[in-house]
Amino acid sequence: MSSLLVALLAGSVGAHAQGLRLPGGMPGGGDSGMSSGSGSMITPQVTDPQRQMPQAPTMTTNPRNAQQPLRSGPAPTATPRKSGTQAGDSIAAVVNSEAITRRELEQRVQAAIATLSRQGIAQPDPESLERQVLERMIVERTQMQEAAQTGIRIDDFQLDRAISRIAEQNKVSVTEMRDQIEKEGLPFAMYREDLRQEITLVRLRERAVDSQVQVSESEIDNFLADQNQTTPSQLTLAQILVRVPEGSSSERVAELRRKAETLLNQARGPSDFARLAVSASDGEEALRGGDLGTRPTDRWPGIFIEAVAKLQPGQISGIVQSGNGFHIVKLIDRKTGTAAGEASAVPIQQTQARHILIRTSEIMPNELARQRLSDIRQRVVAGNVTFADMARQYSNDASAPQGGDLGWLSPSETVPAFEQAMDALKPGEISQPVQSPFGWHLIQVTGRRTQDVGRERQRAAARQAIYQRKVDQQYEDWARQLRDRAYVEVRLGPNTDAPLN
Repeated sequence: MSSLLVALLAGSVGAHAQGLRLPGGMPGGGDSGMSSGSGSMITPQVTDPQRQMPQAPTMTTNPRNAQQPLRSGPAPTATPRKSGTQAGDSIAAVVNSEAITRRELEQRVQAAIATLSRQGIAQPDPESLERQVLERMIVERTQMQEAAQTGIRIDDFQLDRAISRIAEQNKVSVTEMRDQIEKEGLPFAMYREDLRQEITLVRLRERAVDSQVQVSESEIDNFLADQNQTTPSQLTLAQILVRVPEGSSSERVAELRRKAETLLNQARGPSDFARLAVSASDGEEALRGGDLGTRPTDRWPGIFIEAVAKLQPGQISGIVQSGNGFHIVKLIDRKTGTAAGEASAVPIQQTQARHILIRTSEIMPNELARQRLSDIRQRVVAGNVTFADMARQYSNDASAPQGGDLGWLSPSETVPAFEQAMDALKPGEISQPVQSPFGWHLIQVTGRRTQDVGRERQRAAARQAIYQRKVDQQYEDWARQLRDRAYVEVRLGPNTDAPLN
């Protein structure tokens, strides 16, 4: 995957979320009374751009006969099907009933080599790199199969809209973006399919993990009490993980611990930590040199915080055992802040508004959506109907049952086009049709007030921190279980080049 592709995908985290409020926006008092279900214009949780992809269990070698294909999970029920491949491609791995070909693997290996070079990380031996890349592909394939089984599908229309939004966020046209991508050597058709997969996986994670996580008020109270007693900081960490598969025997656990001890000695010796992670770690972040990124302390697992508590930047922890296996953690950096204390006053002007949303599509083009809202506006202004009744009848937003009521909105809580039109209205006024990335809106302002939102924002930030920490853990567990349940046959040995028929 090219550097530009990575940057564009990182910039598109919120592009495919169905929400009027911006990522990171926190309610400033009041309650819209709306659910967070599909199609809602309110997004109560934020997709974390630093969230890691799932960590995956190691593929162990077969000491008795290294040329035999490695298998895990139940046997497949169907002949391995080709995954966008051509007859004659040899198989690198079978994931349930789907094949990963050597051609696909080689493309990803070359992309990984380019990424390591840009990051200044020394490449491991070719065999180790190949197996690391293949494991990442296996994990992705299990999740794409799960998405298909649960009915998640990104069609061409949705994909085109996402590409348009990414181009807009990067202040280029779609044509200019395509030219930039292809200059880096990535065919635009391949970019589209990579993006389709990224969006599909985000949708799957939202359904399988994000929607299952709840944060209670008591958890927020305890979190804030702890913050008042401690000095918050940010930690930048890297790790080498030796995965322990579920159901491993005590002998196997002991064997894997010995492997972790060997890696620890190498990490503390002359070996470069990043290169060692690339070649030996079982974590998804292995191909980033084990880099786990930077997070506030409250976002890291407690065992990691304890492991690095007495370390200086650059130092390496001992072996840390978790339910996933054995971790070797390196403290890259630590930035210390000040105690949180009480919430300071934050007086802001809030607007109470309602809206009617018409989403555009092939059967509802821009001009038709705009004209429909113009007609509705004329009827409301003439006094023939109420705004709330029209919202209930015509709005495509989850706020429709509440008459389009969005509650009290704080500055920067909605997309710019919506906020600019809303701020220009006086209480009681109705806007002309307004276009946003979500479609066309009619907006009615019903009130304004000055509100101290300091405490609400403090609690919202605490809720998000707790939520994200819980999501991180649940996501990792879910991804590992999905991988462990899959039938996987690895065919990287010299005599396992059976071609697809």
